[in-house]
Amino acid sequence: MSVFNSMNISATGLTLERMKLDTISSNIANVNTTRTEEGGPYKRKEVVFEEIVKEQYNKSTRKYEKVSNGVKVTGIAEDDQNFKKVYNPESPDADAEGYVTMPNVNLLDEMVGLIEAQRTYEANATALKASKSMLTKATQISK
Repeated sequence: MSVFNSMNISATGLTLERMKLDTISSNIANVNTTRTEEGGPYKRKEVVFEEIVKEQYNKSTRKYEKVSNGVKVTGIAEDDQNFKKVYNPESPDADAEGYVTMPNVNLLDEMVGLIEAQRTYEANATALKASKSMLTKATQISK
């Protein structure tokens, strides 16, 4: 793996974690939103991603191998399950029985996801910084 490959992998990781942070922030901001433009309560969102795999020729084995080249965001999925109903007949969003359907956002789960995304972002930033440092040292040695 070259230094540039490791930098690319770290960069794609940073992009993914930034998207996760934005999505989690949106979930937290809408934890009590009972009416959206689409109608109904806010639906929890989650980032969907996949690994970028490419084939590369390995000179030592003389074969093509699949190698990881980072990750990419493929979309944002909405969770349509686990909505809670709260009795509040005064709410304009209450149904005929007086129940309001609340968003399916669990604040505790979102906070755990937020901390995880922050730590992963920091780890990717550290790896990118280390790759940059190695590249700088290599260019200094080659002078």
